[in-house]
Amino acid sequence: MKYNNLIDKMTLEEKASLMSGKDFWQTMDIERLGIKSMFLADGPHGIRKQAEAADHLGLNASIPATCFPTAATLANSWNEVLGEKIGNYLGKEAVAQKVNVLLGPGINMKRNPLAGRNFEYFSEDPYLAGKMAAGMIRGIQSHGISACVKHFAVNNQEERRMSIDTIVDERTLREIYLTAFEIAIKEGKTKTVMSSYNMLNGAYTNENIHLMRGILRNEWNFDGVVVTDWGGSNDRVEGLIAGNELEMPTTAGETNEEIIQAIKDGRLQEEVLDECVDRLLDLIFTTEQAFKQPTIRINQEEHHKVAQMAAEESIVLLKNEDHILPLEKGKKVAVIGDFAQNARYQGAGSSIVNPTILNHTLECLEDSGITSIGFEAGFERYGKRSQKKIDRACALAKDADVVLLYIGLDEATEAEGLDRQSMKIPENQIELLYALHQVNENIVAVLSCGSVVEMPWINKVKGLVHSYLAGQAGARAILNILSGEVNPSGKLAETYPLRYQDTPSYHNFPGKEVSVEYREGIYIGYRYYDTAKVEVLFPFGYGLSYTTFDYSNIQVEKDSVTFTLTNSGTRDGMEVVQLYVGSKSDVIFRPEKELKGFTKVYLLAGESKTVTIPFDDKTFRYFNVKTNKWEVEEAEYEVMIAASSADIRLSAKIFVTGTGAPSPYNRVELPSYFSGKVNNVGVDEFERLLGHKVPTSKWDRNKPLGYNDTIAQCQYAKGRIARFAFHSINFAHWFFRKIGKRSTANLIMMSVYHMPFRGIARMTGGIINMPMLDGILLIVNGHFFKGMKTVLKERSKKVKVAKIEKNIAGSAKEL
Repeated sequence: MKYNNLIDKMTLEEKASLMSGKDFWQTMDIERLGIKSMFLADGPHGIRKQAEAADHLGLNASIPATCFPTAATLANSWNEVLGEKIGNYLGKEAVAQKVNVLLGPGINMKRNPLAGRNFEYFSEDPYLAGKMAAGMIRGIQSHGISACVKHFAVNNQEERRMSIDTIVDERTLREIYLTAFEIAIKEGKTKTVMSSYNMLNGAYTNENIHLMRGILRNEWNFDGVVVTDWGGSNDRVEGLIAGNELEMPTTAGETNEEIIQAIKDGRLQEEVLDECVDRLLDLIFTTEQAFKQPTIRINQEEHHKVAQMAAEESIVLLKNEDHILPLEKGKKVAVIGDFAQNARYQGAGSSIVNPTILNHTLECLEDSGITSIGFEAGFERYGKRSQKKIDRACALAKDADVVLLYIGLDEATEAEGLDRQSMKIPENQIELLYALHQVNENIVAVLSCGSVVEMPWINKVKGLVHSYLAGQAGARAILNILSGEVNPSGKLAETYPLRYQDTPSYHNFPGKEVSVEYREGIYIGYRYYDTAKVEVLFPFGYGLSYTTFDYSNIQVEKDSVTFTLTNSGTRDGMEVVQLYVGSKSDVIFRPEKELKGFTKVYLLAGESKTVTIPFDDKTFRYFNVKTNKWEVEEAEYEVMIAASSADIRLSAKIFVTGTGAPSPYNRVELPSYFSGKVNNVGVDEFERLLGHKVPTSKWDRNKPLGYNDTIAQCQYAKGRIARFAFHSINFAHWFFRKIGKRSTANLIMMSVYHMPFRGIARMTGGIINMPMLDGILLIVNGHFFKGMKTVLKERSKKVKVAKIEKNIAGSAKEL
């Protein structure tokens, strides 16, 4: 341990106090020993340091900061160097705002298109997500502060996220859901990891010894700090034993007492606490060095331009029929769509940024060189139908050579704490599109949303530009793509299925009660579509350019693949080249191909370059559940160089010597996994993959409700007041949606409906403590008078203690 001498000077109470927050965003300080508070702030794509009352929901405004493109957008750049550059600028702003730990990036896999937080995550592929995250982490931490990679692990739905039990087999866990974290930790060297809310195979992640000790600490040698997601601590002592140093936010000392008592009772060894204190002290002392440098002054215009450049490299051109783009000079353009007037540029929830500058399309048109003949909103932003708006938009479109139609998802649809209800964009926007097509077929749609949508309307547009959520400078970046000022080079970091029913997790998302079963196993995203031969709208890695690229001369060596890339078109541009590898053996079930490398190459028109992509320790490996380690199967492998997962340009074969591990599978027992057709795997086959029975996925409606049951479960509570409260919450949610207050309705679902009872204590900063919660649960379970008596008694105790502490503090101050 580094800080033995300092730890020896601490009382047990002081050591325990460091293990939870001082308030909502700060850690505890110990003034007499020179230990300062750290400030932790949200910031996967921009700093969210709140100046006033703190919250975790994005309700209160934060200090202005650059809003860069979200992770879902930046991943489309396929550019690790760009990721590091954005991290560098994020780090500068964090230091300027005195932030020790920046809570990002988020790297959970996009298991299902409807997961509500997909806009905050990079990809459906762990290799791409891990590499982009590692770059961003290096950039952030180059300024001496800490990044915090999150949410560790398998947090792939928002509904019931604080209590859902994720049931996943070990191989899928390692290959799909942990690989991005492994890359971020080993290559990015993140100083902090945030544990997720959910359970993993029966244990909360921050208490999961296999995950936290076995893999994170022992296998990956992570020696940094683990912090809970806000309110995500279940059993504080079990979390500490697993190596989870910091609980956030404050619990007003309640869990500190649990730690102290556990040491006195022998349930927790003081040496374990000392290890946690040591790691936390190292984070405090190393990050505070960043603030001893001369004050950084942020050039807002410079940072805004970097945000614009990042957006330009991340925007994806999906369709360009008749070469409608780039727009020809002098063409009369009608600009239609509410998002052109008020940009849709980021998601909602804890990642929401208060931008320093914000571009809107209408304000930037004049500088773009595009000849606009006018603007019409065309639709109501939050889905309400308006024939009057459609009629006005159609009247404008009749006089235009080209219609620029800005459509997408609104802020209330993509938000933390909620999963989307469908893959569709609002019906009123589709109705507008069809009406416009009747009067003008030259439509270019600009799509703004942070995740996958269905596009049954795609034959009604000639051009389609997907901006994702492009940050504060996104509007100008989009116009630069449309005008041809910038050649598009973004490629999709996720697959676009034709319809939601085609997705591999369709039958198992989200988990509605106790658990969610990952029956599709390793086959998520393109791994499923390519292996099961399911037709998609746009494949993983797809994106168009205004120029063309030719691939030739592939050569495979033992440790790399080399080929020639030529810009065969008339414009300078960048091409994302992708390396996929597929095993030709059928002994171990594998996806048809898996991404194992990529690079982005800039070429002048007519220029050729020799490109080399190295192999690494992940190129040929798979996780063997029989040996419980990574192995290499001895086999012939196909090495593919591609423009997308469905567009293989070059291929060659290589024989790889294996590690000689026995096959862990019986083909007869796992037919779905050997075929890749896993869209609807039966429970028996899934249990054979797991190696054990799946737990019951339904609530036990006869049991009294406890700490980890949710407010939603009050629907079957024994207490009438609890059932009445449930119906009132349901009604309030319906009512606010009905009157158009969708953000308020969402807030009810996010912060009340799916909240476990323990969250009431964990998220209120000690206003309601666990003994008071015991009283609330008595009321919920039908013991109204006994419960009220407990609540009032514990409340009275709390008030008395607070008064005594205040008097002691006052006396000490006078002395």
